[in-house]
Amino acid sequence: MLHNRIVQFFVLYLCGLVFIFLIKFSFGLSDYVIPGIADIALTAKRIGPVYARAVIESIFIAIIGHILSIILACTIGILGRMHSFMGSFIKTSAYQIQAYPVVAIAPIIFILMGDGFLPRLIITSMICYFPLLLTFVGVFTEPVSDIEHFYSVTNSLSWNLEIRIRAYEHQKKILTVIEGSATLAMVGTIVAEFLSAESGIGYQISIALSQSDMSKVLIALFLIGLSISFYLTILSWGLWGKNARKTKKRLSML
Repeated sequence: MLHNRIVQFFVLYLCGLVFIFLIKFSFGLSDYVIPGIADIALTAKRIGPVYARAVIESIFIAIIGHILSIILACTIGILGRMHSFMGSFIKTSAYQIQAYPVVAIAPIIFILMGDGFLPRLIITSMICYFPLLLTFVGVFTEPVSDIEHFYSVTNSLSWNLEIRIRAYEHQKKILTVIEGSATLAMVGTIVAEFLSAESGIGYQISIALSQSDMSKVLIALFLIGLSISFYLTILSWGLWGKNARKTKKRLSML
């Protein structure tokens, strides 16, 4: 699985480089606009270790933010499933907050909390939690009539049993959106660092853009893609691998 993801990433990245160089040679752009391969290699040798440390810091924040967003979305989904004023209010509030662009809310967060670890973590969670929220709300508000009817008739259907039943019946949806939102966590981290931070790969990209240095941007994109590929591989193995092992165990018991 790791081998496949890494190969796919390299193929996509090389296709992107080929496209950029096609533009360079088609329009006769100078090395100042789009650097040559030799310039990219020299820049990678010079700033590679610095960017690698920055990516490690960013992916660390992205992972924690992803975990927090899963917890937040699951909690709101559980509370929002209630057919009451409180449940409706929680869902409406969660949707309304997401209606504001993060780039508009981020300055307020940075003004109040500075540009350290916590503001980046909050913005990361805000960006990647919404698809999780939609899935959890949809899953927890959709009854599994065939199973829940039995427990309702026997008066043994509690709220936590109802949640477990619905989560189990829709586990593929939940696992898919958890895996897909991992990339949004990295995007959120980069956005936060780009807006206001003094470290991280997003901060390094903002410096490279201010210097109009395409080589640094390409190297940063390479390291970001590589780190995301590793994280998605580990996440996929943990989610789908565990699910496959449970399924295999059940089949062996039949």
